[in-house]
Amino acid sequence: MRSDTVRLFQTLDHRCGYFPDRLARNLVIDPLAPNLAGVYDHALSRGFRRAGGHVYRPHCRGCQACVACRVDVAAFQPTRSQRRVAARNAQVREHWRMASYHPAYFELYERYIGERHPGGGMDDPSPEDFRRFLLSPWSRTRYLELREDGQLLGVAVCDISPQGLSAVYTFFEPDLPQRSLGTLAILRQIEFCRRRGLPHLYLGYWIEDHPKMRYKSRFQPLQILRDGQWQAMHGSDGDQGIPA
Repeated sequence: MRSDTVRLFQTLDHRCGYFPDRLARNLVIDPLAPNLAGVYDHALSRGFRRAGGHVYRPHCRGCQACVACRVDVAAFQPTRSQRRVAARNAQVREHWRMASYHPAYFELYERYIGERHPGGGMDDPSPEDFRRFLLSPWSRTRYLELREDGQLLGVAVCDISPQGLSAVYTFFEPDLPQRSLGTLAILRQIEFCRRRGLPHLYLGYWIEDHPKMRYKSRFQPLQILRDGQWQAMHGSDGDQGIPA
């Protein structure tokens, strides 16, 4: 991205959402930039993410723990454990919806945040918090609903781009850990990319030293962005973490 094409702003330092003893800051693309949707399409390949109407990437002092990562869809091969997850949830139906606020989404989101990520800075969300975080007036956002016998089990918030599918956020039924719904959501998103001919599923940031973020290395081949170049990273299916 050329500096004469779009303006970048730097946020003030704030408490890191992953490591409470660290300070974080972000680079944010000008939210008033013309054709922000087109800028976002290009920015995905440069390690940027969307939160609400803002497109950002970490730009922290002395810390490069957050590493942008994406799944090579054409080359992806599920592991044995991932195949078991798919088989265990074969009866789960997926529905792709236009992005919107709905009380059923918020109720599930609120319980998920409260039970899976307490103390993570997103506690006690309001409906307006949900809207600010997940909705955008300009992005091509869709919700992947996971349902079983009509019951809403999970929602994956996804942005569709020529670069691929960006997994913005996923929340799911916290009382069914044995179903591995976070893993299932990623597998279904990979299948969507294959059907649409999209080359990559962007999974946000892989953080090696954070137990809840290492799970992304289980989806191989995973590519990571280092020094401005995408390169292969080899992970282990035994890595622990919480798909989120």
